[in-house]
Amino acid sequence: MYLSTETVSILKNLSTINQSILIKPGKQLSSMSVMKNILVKADIQEEFVKTVAIYDLNQFLNCLSLIPGAALTLGETSITISDDKNSIDYRYADPSVIAAPPEKELKLPSEDVCVTLTEDQLETVKKAAAVLQIPDVSLIGDGQTIYLTVRDKKNSGSNSYRIAVGVTTDVFQFNMKVENLKLITGDYDVIISAKNLAYFTHHARPVSYYIAMEPDSTFQEG
Repeated sequence: MYLSTETVSILKNLSTINQSILIKPGKQLSSMSVMKNILVKADIQEEFVKTVAIYDLNQFLNCLSLIPGAALTLGETSITISDDKNSIDYRYADPSVIAAPPEKELKLPSEDVCVTLTEDQLETVKKAAAVLQIPDVSLIGDGQTIYLTVRDKKNSGSNSYRIAVGVTTDVFQFNMKVENLKLITGDYDVIISAKNLAYFTHHARPVSYYIAMEPDSTFQEG
């Protein structure tokens, strides 16, 4: 089996969410953060024929980079990464030590706010959060406009940045941590439940994320 550039790119993104991964048989990758506030799923073109547990995903990706274009052979106790001259045996981890997503399919309890966020909007907000040194980002609806906002929730007099991203008849404030926006770059359709769960779907790649909103989020239907 050979891993495509696309699949390696997805694995790199997953490594920012959890250092470990449990790959189950099939053509899908999934991961969940240790805090259980981010869950990601991605469809891939390759098919894994057995369960593969990797404790240090970054280390595994570095091994792949040592032998560019290598083939992967899934053995009983390890993955063999090899070409005509080089070979690495990378041992499987114990699946029980990896925080893997639950078997039950996660679904939004409700669909209360829908908005599209572009790559430029997401990247600009991340930069603004870094410049202003503020860890919080919010989607705020004032009954007319939806704003993607960077501000200190606990300090009304703090520096802030906002960009208009949509329209709404509802009044809401969905708060999240900037550090949880560990998304592959691109445009996203975002659906948010009033139960404080958001679903991000990439426009061009088969990747989606569930991200938990902060408990102090609020929603009032217009």
